[in-house]
Amino acid sequence: MSETGPGLWTRLPQSSPSPCERSRLACCSHQQYVYVLGGRHSTCQRDFWAYNVVCNEWRELNCTSEAAPEALEEHSMVAHEGFLWVFGGMLECAYTSLSCPLWLFDIMTQKWVHWRGKSLQAERPSNRKSHSAVVIGSAMLLYGGYIDLKGSSADFWSLDLDSKAWSPVSSSPQTSSGPGPRHSHSCVALHGCMYLYGGLRGLREQRDFWKWTPCSSSWIPLRTRSGPSKLVGHSAVAYRDCMLVFGGRDGNDSLQNRLWTYNVTSQSWSQIPALPSGSSPPPKTHHYCVGLGPSYQRSHWRPPDPSAQTRLDDKLQRFRTKCFPARLGFLGSDTAIELQTLVPNKGSPGDVTEKEWRMDCLTFENTALKNLLSQDSELTNISQHLPDMLLVIGGKPFTPHAPISVWQMTLADV
Repeated sequence: MSETGPGLWTRLPQSSPSPCERSRLACCSHQQYVYVLGGRHSTCQRDFWAYNVVCNEWRELNCTSEAAPEALEEHSMVAHEGFLWVFGGMLECAYTSLSCPLWLFDIMTQKWVHWRGKSLQAERPSNRKSHSAVVIGSAMLLYGGYIDLKGSSADFWSLDLDSKAWSPVSSSPQTSSGPGPRHSHSCVALHGCMYLYGGLRGLREQRDFWKWTPCSSSWIPLRTRSGPSKLVGHSAVAYRDCMLVFGGRDGNDSLQNRLWTYNVTSQSWSQIPALPSGSSPPPKTHHYCVGLGPSYQRSHWRPPDPSAQTRLDDKLQRFRTKCFPARLGFLGSDTAIELQTLVPNKGSPGDVTEKEWRMDCLTFENTALKNLLSQDSELTNISQHLPDMLLVIGGKPFTPHAPISVWQMTLADV
């Protein structure tokens, strides 16, 4: 993806079963799956779903066991070492000071497991909403949030995911005090640092931009000449050397559908326009952005077993050869998946332009690939072979009685 090149947006149609439309949800990706938990429709939801982006299929997971969370909204969820870590979002009537609003889901067993942290530990964060949570190394870093009866919080906590111990994070006295009280902001982990943008400080929208560096435990304000306006309820992901920011509500109470990218190398913002001939997601807020593909997995991905990788490469090569007898050189990498969408009455490959071919090849709802993967359960993780893509899931406003909205942007040079 070139920094300022256009992007291809596609709305992915959803069929039953699928979650209802919602906002204030939590999402995260693991391999080729996106997990969606809770959120608000007309009421706060207590459901849990896994979305397979290759097959464009949803599957509802158990969320009623004793170890599972209750109905949540404006909570956080991160993936680490085969587990999903969920924090906050409890309705105030369900929260007590004796409980720790933290839940753990085992992806391998597909079960919620009881949280066995240091139960007598005095220092730990209380329930909150609209905070941020990212993983750096083996720590989950949690910043800010809205605490009932208190308002915006400047709390900064670290949870050691190995020892399961909480500790407050303090900044160096020689550096800036940091973003201060904040909620409904966005935050990503990138190159071992944490980047935070916008949000609400009390009732005031913000457009400040911050970088937290673990090695010096310091906040650094990032000042640029351009970039997004004041934003609240937006969402962000880390992609290669960039932070991608989409949507949100600005300081004039207007909803946005712009996609911005901040490059940490050039230290500059640029806007990614949509292709003129394509569609774009509607302006929205309190949605969730999720990235899939190798450029999103670099910091957490471990090399697969070589023998399994060889078998997967062999299967994918046979699949590519079947779909495309001639090599499509314009797709670039030999390892890219070249998926042809079969569209009636479109004619032969020679009847369409190279750009049209490329757009069709980046569509994932492909029966041939689905059947290929189902033949070998050991090879179902193809996330490292998917082209990089950004998903925008849910958000307000939404249509009542409709399935959850899923928009995909293919992050590639088009």
